[in-house]
Amino acid sequence: MDLRVATVPTHYGESVTLRLLDRGGRPVGLDELGMAPEVLERFRALAGRQHGILLATGPTGSGKTTTLYAALALRDRAAEKIITVEDPIEYELPGVTQVPVSEKAGMTFAKALKSLVRHDPDVLMIGEMRDEETADIAIRSAMTGHLVFSTLHTNDAVGAMPRLVDLKVPAYLVAATVEAVLAQRLVRRICPECRATYKPDPATVALLAEQPVGTVKLHRGAGCAACRGTGYHGRTGIFELLVMSEELKVAISKGADRGRVRDQAAAEGMRTLKQDGWAKVQAGLTTVEEVLRVVQ
Repeated sequence: MDLRVATVPTHYGESVTLRLLDRGGRPVGLDELGMAPEVLERFRALAGRQHGILLATGPTGSGKTTTLYAALALRDRAAEKIITVEDPIEYELPGVTQVPVSEKAGMTFAKALKSLVRHDPDVLMIGEMRDEETADIAIRSAMTGHLVFSTLHTNDAVGAMPRLVDLKVPAYLVAATVEAVLAQRLVRRICPECRATYKPDPATVALLAEQPVGTVKLHRGAGCAACRGTGYHGRTGIFELLVMSEELKVAISKGADRGRVRDQAAAEGMRTLKQDGWAKVQAGLTTVEEVLRVVQ
């Protein structure tokens, strides 16, 4: 078990944050994350490609690294050289070379990658694209026949494009190298021990469904000893997968704004975080309020 403690002085005293990494745990399988069948099938195929960049986006604690670990587990680690650069290493992956980042020791993502690309890897996982140098190395690696997994902090899948441009990556290189972007959030699952049906407020439902829904019956937890009175037990993901088509590549290379890119992606069938969340609410997995908490 890895315990990391951060203390911050506040107006009323010290604030302490603990991050617990269970080294005895195991990486979660891709089919355990909560992806819809069509998203799972497409992402599984993308994770098997030989070159390009696959990005997972979302805020801190949204499960991005877990998703990338699950994607790496699909690769043939006996036949390929797979290298990761992480801060921190959350799980040990047999057959994978994992390098921890240490800012205090001067081992940054960029410095580690400069050395590691000389080791002729087939697959690279970069824990996070934090700066221009790291983004540049990732782009060049993808252009020279490597598959690169990485994460970004953006609100949705489309937001990854302007974020890369902010990191001084030319739009035409973004279009040429990025294969797909998976935006995700974690929501709490309804407790199976105290799950009950109820009639929700139509106005609240409309915020998530983005249209009037009428009278519906949904589920929520009443609260019990099993869930400590919260009504929730466990978590699942909601996802938004943007796959780069030729039309999207052309639009991005020409500097199309976010609205145009999102409209094109929607026309090609991309299901947004809200839409995926609404589907999971209708399936009785989580609540309207829980999805709105993480997507608004």
